[in-house]
Amino acid sequence: IRASHTAEVVLEDVRVPGRCLLGGKEKLDAKLARYREGTSSGKQPAMATFEATRPAVGAQALGVARAAYEFALDYAKERKAFGKPIVMHQAIAFKLANMITEIDAARLLIWRASWLAKNGGYKNAEGSQSKYYASEMAVRVTNDAIQILGGYGYTREYPVERWHRDAKIHTIFEGTSEIQQLVIARAISGMRVE
Repeated sequence: IRASHTAEVVLEDVRVPGRCLLGGKEKLDAKLARYREGTSSGKQPAMATFEATRPAVGAQALGVARAAYEFALDYAKERKAFGKPIVMHQAIAFKLANMITEIDAARLLIWRASWLAKNGGYKNAEGSQSKYYASEMAVRVTNDAIQILGGYGYTREYPVERWHRDAKIHTIFEGTSEIQQLVIARAISGMRVE
């Protein structure tokens, strides 16, 4: 996938002063002490990071979907077929209506997970729901945007094809859609779904 610019950064023999650590040195020391004493939650640091950042990944997917929707809407208002803008044809209008409805639903899930994370009551399922729904929604919305643009939607002259690739990666990184479904299923069943 060549949708986003990615580069490797290598740091060798770098010392980071405690005052420059994210969260501060005291927080890191406390976490390490709990881990050494066996009183930590037992989660790997990477897993804890995934759980905390899933709403943010959902928000990224939401932004990609919103960009594709707005581009498709503008295109549909200007592109004419059979003597009128294609947005006036039900097939296109209904597709756009579905796109904005899904975008707004994803936004609400992300806001809910973010609010709970800030105000207490956040559980992993909320983050997984927001990331899962938003990333899958972004794939659907960008695909619909490609359909609305027709052949232009698939060319590199227009940004929609890149947004579609950007959307797809959100269903993979920081936990695939299947992992998100597993987290959600375990939360709603209270059982260790395999």
